[in-house]
Amino acid sequence: MSEKTDADLTLPSVMAALPGRYREEVLVLTLVFHPDPRRIGEAAVFSRRGPWTLGRLSPDFGAVSGSGGPLQDRHVSREAVRLSWQRGRLQVRRIEGSSRCRVGGRELEGEVFLERPALRDGVPLLLGHGVVLLLRLSAPPPSAVPDQPGNLLLKGRSAYMCSLREQIARVGETDVDVLVRGETGTGKELVATAIHRASRRSAAPLVCVNMSAIPPGLAPAALFGSLKGSFTGAERSGQGYFRQAEGGSLFLDEIGDTPPEIQPQLLRALQQREIQPVGAPVRRVDVRVISATDAALEGPGCDFKAALRHRLGACEIVLLPLREHPEDIGELLWHFLSAAAASSDGVPTLPGEGSSELEIAAWAEVFHHFLCYRWPGNVRQLANFAQQVVLARGHLPALPDSVTSAFEEPAGAAPQAEASGSARRMQEIGDREFDEAMQACRYEAAPVARALGVSRPAVYRRIEDTPGLRLAAQVPEEELQQALSEHDGDLQATAMALRVSASSLRARLRNAGR
Repeated sequence: MSEKTDADLTLPSVMAALPGRYREEVLVLTLVFHPDPRRIGEAAVFSRRGPWTLGRLSPDFGAVSGSGGPLQDRHVSREAVRLSWQRGRLQVRRIEGSSRCRVGGRELEGEVFLERPALRDGVPLLLGHGVVLLLRLSAPPPSAVPDQPGNLLLKGRSAYMCSLREQIARVGETDVDVLVRGETGTGKELVATAIHRASRRSAAPLVCVNMSAIPPGLAPAALFGSLKGSFTGAERSGQGYFRQAEGGSLFLDEIGDTPPEIQPQLLRALQQREIQPVGAPVRRVDVRVISATDAALEGPGCDFKAALRHRLGACEIVLLPLREHPEDIGELLWHFLSAAAASSDGVPTLPGEGSSELEIAAWAEVFHHFLCYRWPGNVRQLANFAQQVVLARGHLPALPDSVTSAFEEPAGAAPQAEASGSARRMQEIGDREFDEAMQACRYEAAPVARALGVSRPAVYRRIEDTPGLRLAAQVPEEELQQALSEHDGDLQATAMALRVSASSLRARLRNAGR
């Protein structure tokens, strides 16, 4: 196979490989929960006009774990629900005397009509007491998921997830730089890891850097390295992240927070594969750069250089929010629950062979609640909530108050609000509010900026103007060593005691070769 060039991987060619929203829509019924959890993720496709019968013996679901076939749950009637198109709307009618059915969170007594916009979002169904499904107008999922590098990292069998795996496999065959875009919590770092594992560089390091955690004044040394004595505090030479990633991949997360003064140097590094350590001559590097952001890199008021934006996005992968591929929630939730249970004492016991009907019903309710939520925090929030369910430690699964209260709140526009921020001025924020935000966010500038609705540079300026606060780079070496000793080398505890960012402190130590 001939090696693909950058020209072969232009954005149009990548988009052409995307099935998802660019193919004909069909009705897809996905198993989100089943008494046999191995069947989670199976899907049935209604490819003709209908009508269709949903029940114990129909339709047939595509196999995920070698089973497949109809639902075969004795608590679901042979014929429970009929589906048919009526004047552009989908009629969902419960057959008289059949097992219970909940549609969109409400008990179905007679019939309900579903409009196409609701179907494109996805409509949850609960059949009997132990089967949760998602009815959705979407591209049909592939009949089989190909075995590709990185597949184990990316859960889900929707058309979108399969196309994402295909993109990762194609990009992995090349050395082209990649820009990953998507809302917070969509799994950008996971995609970067999958790209690295799918590449010829997989045996070399993958170095991950949070650009929002690097103070502007230290960015050149942190990224490109420095010589001992080249600036105040440089008590030894440091490699820098580019050299640490030599032969491998460098993941620049929160690339939108790159200080304007460092952007020309970063552009040169990408174009020429040359870096200039502070106080040292130019040197070449062999690094593939993967970057990610949830922020706008273009438009009015944006100080991100257009040339750098275009160079980063030689190939661009856009991650959809979880609400746009809800059919994957079942597999994702099962994965996170299993991981959380494995790291605890396994209470509550996950459903499986031998589970009581009460346990099955309780777990079905959990999955149904999760399916009905819109997930403003995307996959990261899903993982956190799954952890909380496991830690609730009841005999039966329960939704903790923190999860229940979130489910009761509207979850519509939160991601966009988080991405764009607000126009709040730092002058409006009192000392107490600022101090509380700093403590709550562990002195990390980017989270503080998002919490207060201000820019990151404004946070740094406020730190400089506030007595008792400072950057990690400003802590005297003797004080730092003493704090590390007092906290037995625990970086988080040391950072909190010094009232500085742990990320910045880690960058300082790493840059000093420690």
